[in-house]
Amino acid sequence: MRHSSQHGKLTVAWRSIYIQTHCTIRLKFRLRIMDSSTNSLDDVSADGSTDYPDRNSTMEVRLQAQEDEITLLKSSLADALRRIRIHDQLLPLLKQQLIAVNPSAARVLNQVCYADGFSSVRKLSASSPNDGIHHAASAARQQSESNVSNANGHIGGVNSSEHQSHQRLPSLDKSTQTEPTMFSLSEGVQSLQLEDAFPPGQLALDGTRGKLHHIPSMEEEEEDRVDEEARRDQKKEMNSAPSVEEHFQPSTVRCLQKEEFQDGSCSPDEPRSASASPGSDQNLSSRSGPLSPIQEGDRTLVRRNSEKLGNPEKQRKRLDKKAASSANLLTRSPSLENRAKELIAGAGLPGARRGTYSQEQSIKMFIRGRPITMYVPSNIQNYDNLKMELPSERLELDWVYGYRGRDCRANLFFLPSGEAVYFIACVIVLYHINNRTQRHYRKHTDSVRCLALHPDKVRVASGQTAGVDKDGKSMQACVHIWDSTTLVTLQQIGLGTFQRGVGVGSLAFSIADSGAFLCVIDDSNEHILSVWDCTKGTKHAEIKTTNEAVFVVDFNPSDSTNIITCGKSHVYFWTFNAGQFTKKQGIFGKYKKPKFIHCFVFSITGDVLTGDSEGNILPWTKSAADTKTLGKGAKAETYQIVRPIKAHEGSVFTLCALRCGSLLSGGGKDRKIIRWSADLAPERECEIPEKFGAVRTVAVVDDEEILVGTTRNAILRGSFSDGFVAIVQGHLDEMWGLATHPSQDIFLSCSHDRQVCLWNTEKHNLDWCITLEEYGLCGDFCPNGSVVTIGLNTGRWVVLDLVTREVICESTDGNEQLSVMRYSPDGRFLAVGSHDNFIYIYNVTESGRRYSRFGRCNGHSSFITHLDWSKDGCYIMSNSGDYEILYWDIAGGCKLLRNRFESKDREWASFTCVLGFHVIGVWMEGSDGTDINALCRSHSERVVAVADDFCKVHLFQYPCPKPKAPSHKYEGHGSHVTNVCFTHNDSHLLSIGGKDTCILQWKVTRGGVGESKEMPASASSTSTSSPEPPAS
Repeated sequence: MRHSSQHGKLTVAWRSIYIQTHCTIRLKFRLRIMDSSTNSLDDVSADGSTDYPDRNSTMEVRLQAQEDEITLLKSSLADALRRIRIHDQLLPLLKQQLIAVNPSAARVLNQVCYADGFSSVRKLSASSPNDGIHHAASAARQQSESNVSNANGHIGGVNSSEHQSHQRLPSLDKSTQTEPTMFSLSEGVQSLQLEDAFPPGQLALDGTRGKLHHIPSMEEEEEDRVDEEARRDQKKEMNSAPSVEEHFQPSTVRCLQKEEFQDGSCSPDEPRSASASPGSDQNLSSRSGPLSPIQEGDRTLVRRNSEKLGNPEKQRKRLDKKAASSANLLTRSPSLENRAKELIAGAGLPGARRGTYSQEQSIKMFIRGRPITMYVPSNIQNYDNLKMELPSERLELDWVYGYRGRDCRANLFFLPSGEAVYFIACVIVLYHINNRTQRHYRKHTDSVRCLALHPDKVRVASGQTAGVDKDGKSMQACVHIWDSTTLVTLQQIGLGTFQRGVGVGSLAFSIADSGAFLCVIDDSNEHILSVWDCTKGTKHAEIKTTNEAVFVVDFNPSDSTNIITCGKSHVYFWTFNAGQFTKKQGIFGKYKKPKFIHCFVFSITGDVLTGDSEGNILPWTKSAADTKTLGKGAKAETYQIVRPIKAHEGSVFTLCALRCGSLLSGGGKDRKIIRWSADLAPERECEIPEKFGAVRTVAVVDDEEILVGTTRNAILRGSFSDGFVAIVQGHLDEMWGLATHPSQDIFLSCSHDRQVCLWNTEKHNLDWCITLEEYGLCGDFCPNGSVVTIGLNTGRWVVLDLVTREVICESTDGNEQLSVMRYSPDGRFLAVGSHDNFIYIYNVTESGRRYSRFGRCNGHSSFITHLDWSKDGCYIMSNSGDYEILYWDIAGGCKLLRNRFESKDREWASFTCVLGFHVIGVWMEGSDGTDINALCRSHSERVVAVADDFCKVHLFQYPCPKPKAPSHKYEGHGSHVTNVCFTHNDSHLLSIGGKDTCILQWKVTRGGVGESKEMPASASSTSTSSPEPPAS
């Protein structure tokens, strides 16, 4: 029984080795499929293929739905390699130990080898370790004990009626029957012990750990064959006796995919047991897999596979076919160890981006652990010697479209130089209202939130919010004091002091002492009020104001020790003396307390006038406390309302005092501007057009003319007698759609505000604007320039006539948003990329006025993000949300091109796809795949502009095929940059922000250090910006 026990344990060891080897071959098979045809997962990801067997198609679908499975496969392969190395070192010892405890195994194993098609009988020796895998597994099935487990895990006998199954061939997977040279296993395994070859929980031989007895040689085994026959007969008699039922715990063998093991070659994830009946050792049930006897004292426990074997001849043909396929794959693959090293090295971190160069002239780039293969064009002979340099072209900020009025206040002032000062995104614009030129102050690193004008009308203070960098760390907010004439920064105040930035309208210079002090309220929960020395930049004092929102702060023009703040349901009067603050609250008394106090101003008499959400103007004055109303405990002196004046329907958003003592008020709901006399009697009024929104702020130009900032991001210029016209306009919500005209200096933008706007880059104004039923996300001009197509968020797209602005055609593709519209270079086709994963192709006739469905590109496993046409108008390159690069033959019927190698030399009419060989270098190290929102190659094919998720615009040389390429970086946007586009003659680059609703127009210049040469342009505008270091 001792020999029988040792034999059972050794058989379990052989079975473990067999399973590990078999699963490793399966892993190699699957990995080879992923690299077959194009050596890229992008080719395998397209569905509907008929070039592969059904099993491969099933695996392709799995790979599409689970991109993280790739990393899992690599990890599993590495683990299998480790186990195989251990078993490989133990094979000679295990085979000799098997011979020592059961000499009859040699002849049985040799017979099995002969039955499996070996040309000659192989003897067991330490020099052929791989043979032991197959011999041991076969011997485990032929030499199994007579007892098998029933469905409940108990022991029973094998039915003798199944005696005919003794001639059935073993069901080993021939994919494991490869020559030893197919594997390249590492040598040198440290701390090897014999129990590593057994399943967990099994004891080593004879209760020892790694101890081996004397092992007889093969010659001694041959001399004892007579004894083997006698021992075999004795064993048969023992097997015929019934055994006692006993529970045991079956082991679970985890395989790669359950559906791949339906041939009985490996146990799937779900272990099974079956009822057994008495029989001999040769009578294995046709429903049973290979049996593995496990000895427990005097009882024999049997573990078996759960898969059915089926017809022996059919099984043999299936195994032969699988063995040939596996051998072919292994022959074409590198060694197992080298392959594992390559996969482990290529897995990377989830957010890593790396590029590797292979000898097959292809580049493999990793984004979020997913490999993306791109082939090197034929005109690049030596990729390693390519040098990435900064482009000679540079960008200069030429014009800023838009104004931030929707959520800011007190952000429009008029300078004696004839310039209006306002801000949007990170740029403060100085716009000359007569000359129609712009200058820009660009020292802020995040969105500007507030402005204050010094009493000298030259210095300006501006505060920014505290944003976050690309790593999610909070950036430091500050206030800049700068000269509006030279655009030079004079003082930087409170760097890192203001939590979450400076609040809206929370800056004010003192007036009584000629602007010696600056008061600031930050955007923290406590809204801390601080007073700073403007010359030294030092803080004098600070105090917490309130947890409610604060809208405005200002000094008393006649007394710099008095400061007033107002906001949600409060008006506070502060006294600043000797570094200490004292506060008095405005008393509403018998009057209704409004929800918001939006603004206040000082009258010519020194009283405070506030405008609130009830539409009232409330005059406040200092008076003795009314003990009847406030009680006996009231303070001796308080600030109370004199009498409320009903001024507007809805809120009063702004109040502006004139030199003559008159007052201007701007209403919200009624959109009126009213002029009041010194005693608050209405004199004149006017109403601004509804399309511009409500009045947000007012700036006085002279006694008659004023500037009005509105809630719909427009600045109006006019007077009560002549009315108002817009001099600055912009979008109201997030922008994504941008397109430039193929031959004129105009471009189109569309936003979530449902507006489609056509801008003129030469005149710097808005040509026209229309409002659609749904908001637009993308657009493109027809090559003839007469119409433009807009893709909407509902799957509908419309064609607009540029002259009449009418919708001349419309269609719907799917019910999800459209992400890209692109005409072919010759104008024969229109490609519509949708979030339903399809690209719809239309025939275009009648100069872009008639469209008919031509076909549909089906193959992407995620939504379409970008696409480009080839110069001949026959092919499309497309990107998707899961980082695929696919190529399509449109002229051939919208067919997916499986062999991406054939597209490596194709020339593209445009290049907006963010993934491709020519733009590998634009991706920063550690990019997660969403860091680049858009890019655009210039028409001269010299540079490529990139819009990233960190508020920056980059300018790279083109092509840019190597990682870590240098670029010029430009700041100005206060939100993620969603799109960029060159004008038709490359004279300008346009970039749009997401939430900042800002459009920046950059002038493209060329030249080296110290010189600047403009690109050809029809006209240039006068525009200067604050001095700043060169872009890097």
